[in-house]
Amino acid sequence: MKSSFLFKQFNTALHQLNPTRQTLCVALSGGVDSVVLLHLCVALRDTTNVDIEAVYVHHGLSVYADDWLHFCDRLCKQLQVPFKYEYVDVEHKARHSVEAQARDVRYKALHNQASDDALIVLGQHGDDQLETFLLRLKRGSGLLGLGAMRARTQLPNGRECIRPLLHVSRDDIEAFAEHYALSHIEDESNKHDHFDRNFLRNQIIPQLKTRFSGLLPSALRSIQLLQQQQQLIDEITQDDLALSICNQRESRCVDLAKLADLSPLRQKNVVRAWLALHNVAMPSLVQLEQILVQSLTSKIDAQLSIDLKLGSIKRYRGLLYWVVTQDKPIEKSNVGLDTVMFETGYVLCVKQGRGIRAPRTDEVVSIRFGCLNDKIKPQFKPGRNTVKHWLKDAKVPTWQRALVPLIYYNDVLVQVVGYYFNHDHVTQECGIYWEERSDR
Repeated sequence: MKSSFLFKQFNTALHQLNPTRQTLCVALSGGVDSVVLLHLCVALRDTTNVDIEAVYVHHGLSVYADDWLHFCDRLCKQLQVPFKYEYVDVEHKARHSVEAQARDVRYKALHNQASDDALIVLGQHGDDQLETFLLRLKRGSGLLGLGAMRARTQLPNGRECIRPLLHVSRDDIEAFAEHYALSHIEDESNKHDHFDRNFLRNQIIPQLKTRFSGLLPSALRSIQLLQQQQQLIDEITQDDLALSICNQRESRCVDLAKLADLSPLRQKNVVRAWLALHNVAMPSLVQLEQILVQSLTSKIDAQLSIDLKLGSIKRYRGLLYWVVTQDKPIEKSNVGLDTVMFETGYVLCVKQGRGIRAPRTDEVVSIRFGCLNDKIKPQFKPGRNTVKHWLKDAKVPTWQRALVPLIYYNDVLVQVVGYYFNHDHVTQECGIYWEERSDR
């Protein structure tokens, strides 16, 4: 019987996806998929004592959205499931699909309403997986994209989501609902074939299933193989990344000499993984090839800067940096020895120890930035030269130099924070120094 088969499939998948028995937060839309999912979770709750809750996201995209909310509320009361909901606005952006934007705000709302320790449980099933595969095939996706949806995934905010019905067909879900006479709603937009997913669902996939017996299980096996192959590539990539990456004053950089030892395909994967560490949206294939060509073939002293969204990739002394776009901090005057907070999130504080003498009563303390032509004679360095010269000597990348705090007593530069003390102001007893930390 299909109903018992579905119970078995669900329980097996959930045991693998939720071994610690976290609270399950069902994403409840009122459609047949999520209603069946909720009943399966309730059956699990009644036999294993796993806590269950449900959340409805009101997008306002349908005139029936209020009715759907009330339906979900009544259903949860009937099943004694804690229920929450959230109203969201779907902003229409040029060159962005409404479905994609609705999905993004939906995930955010689910995260907001779910209990802190809950796994969000999504009702996507095998037919949804096949649709996703075909949509990504149409877009020319690579191995990662063709792997479609994962059974367990993580939202950008870190929340875990699971999809325990990915190997269950739509037919089995509808048969389950019919067998147990489960009421559910019908979203009228599912009939609109101008949406690509609906066109595949209503027109193309039924013909493929009629022509090719066993299409869905075969496609799901292929998708599973693609995911396994991607997992293997990810493991190799992480090993390559560990060999290629180095830490440079809180920056995770790529060593270009080590990157050059890898094959071109592995180089691309390392750069992708490195950008992912910085939460950077993946560049296009053209951009990725440009990054590698310019990074590995430009003259060693060439000023390399490749702009991406929210930042840029720069090269300095054989290392590749990800640089977030930021403004130079505003200078602070007459700060004394107090802790100073900047708009950028940096905090500068005074510490006791080996450093420079404290300011005299007739000396005003100020903090400046970008005065690279001001001169200083650093302790333990020969001669007097510009800040620019000494920061270059310290191998500070060019774009970071204007962000280094400079401490002045009146108009005399006494400390380049994190690097140098003015030789004429160094003291061996009861010294002070400024130290930078980030409270972000």
